[in-house]
Amino acid sequence: MSFDSTNFPLVWVTFEQGPEHDHDKDFQAFEANLSRGEPFVLLTDSTPDEDHEHSQEEKKRNALWMKKHKAELRHLVLAMIVIEPSAAKRLAFKAFGVAFVKFWGFPMRIASSREEAMEIAGTLLSVRTGSAAV
Repeated sequence: MSFDSTNFPLVWVTFEQGPEHDHDKDFQAFEANLSRGEPFVLLTDSTPDEDHEHSQEEKKRNALWMKKHKAELRHLVLAMIVIEPSAAKRLAFKAFGVAFVKFWGFPMRIASSREEAMEIAGTLLSVRTGSAAV
């Protein structure tokens, strides 16, 4: 996955699983957002490839990274908002949301459109920061 933090506190995530993809850069980009010390929202209109299976090494690296950053993730990442136009797929994501929050420490929200995702993000950020919506 790659991060576009151009419009921070709205951080767009794109899932990439190509053989040349550098996962270390992903972690560095995620850490750069956490190091700002400000609440933010992750948004995506792409989903991980269902056929992608993490290697044992990837799983271990992810778990260690998660353990190291658990408190920051819970405190600073307000949600991952997944944009999914398909009602059937949105329903599947809702079921996955329980496991997601247990693993990542922040909730997954589902939106049917980019506009709805931006409304959700604005509400989350305004409630957290006490300011006007983004």
